Amino acid sequence: MRADNQAVPPLFLLDVDGVLNPFAAPDAPPGYQEHEFFAGEEPVRLCPAHGPWLRELAARFELVWATAWEDEANRLLAPLLQLPDLPVIAFPPAPFGDLDKLPAVAAFAGQRPLAWIDDALSPEAYEWAANRPARTLLLSANPAEGLTRRLIDRSLRWAEGLSAHGKLGH
Repeated sequence: MRADNQAVPPLFLLDVDGVLNPFAAPDAPPGYQEHEFFAGEEPVRLCPAHGPWLRELAARFELVWATAWEDEANRLLAPLLQLPDLPVIAFPPAPFGDLDKLPAVAAFAGQRPLAWIDDALSPEAYEWAANRPARTLLLSANPAEGLTRRLIDRSLRWAEGLSAHGKLGH
């Protein structure tokens, strides 16, 4: 419990490429703007509507960057999305494989309930989620589509279920 006697919220682990940045789309989808953050690299596509959606999630979750962007997400993306600096899960140096995120995520999450959205969740991530004592929701984003309102609504419904049924167990 926190000092204010409110329960610790579940985590919401947020990837960037493939989730906030639909890099696999042939062109920027409607509503997205391209940003030249890194010279000589592909532009990053961001949707301004994601800021309010993520702030809506922040009312139910503790948002955490779970991305190879690490601290760059706070420096470059958080201001554009009007988000505060978020905690960052440290991953191995990029490039890394899909399996390389799981040990860092597991260590960071401990026994807290969590929702994790990524475009490259491994079969091992699903096995880990199924065997955790804490409630876990994995959300697979299509890297050509990115974050959708459907995924946000699913996450909010899941968080409501945690409140109604307790935070541990499946």
